Amino acid sequence: MPESSTRPAAEAVATDRLGFRTATTADVPALLALVESAYRGDTSRAGWTTEADLLAGQRTDTEGVTAAVTHPDGVVLLAELDGELLACCQLERRGEHAYFGMFSVRPGRQGGGLGRAVLAEAERYAAEQWGAVEMEMTVIEQRAELVAWYERRGFQRTGDYSPFPYGDERFGIPLRPDLRFEKLTKALVAR
Repeated sequence: MPESSTRPAAEAVATDRLGFRTATTADVPALLALVESAYRGDTSRAGWTTEADLLAGQRTDTEGVTAAVTHPDGVVLLAELDGELLACCQLERRGEHAYFGMFSVRPGRQGGGLGRAVLAEAERYAAEQWGAVEMEMTVIEQRAELVAWYERRGFQRTGDYSPFPYGDERFGIPLRPDLRFEKLTKALVAR
């Protein structure tokens, strides 16, 4: 979380105690609740990753989360502490690249190092399990604070933009007319 934030700092997570596992379809309801809480509605305002000022409506749906969990060239990684789901991310193998998405951290736990630990595990997994040489993602360009967080973790802005899917409420209801995604990339080092 950026130092200039006025939100209270989250309790630091003992990241060495985190357990990581691959999600199954039984995890879909908990994943859906986690993703929605991290990005939409008043609950999301407890963390700094909220998109509530940019988008209303849902962030994803049961079908989208199920598709990510069952994707033949992908996984959804879960981060748990003492049996509690705290964070998740989606990885999809795309040749030598790994797509990183659906990154969600429970709002009350944001800012305590958990996100960094999940991102590091995702990078490790993609490099070791798939031999990926690069991680890529898309971020809403207007999320300057979030883009800066990724840049501090080694991601590069590419200037490669794609349009927001206006009119497709599965991804939310835009609250402004200029939303678009920017692709970010990071070289991965085999460990």
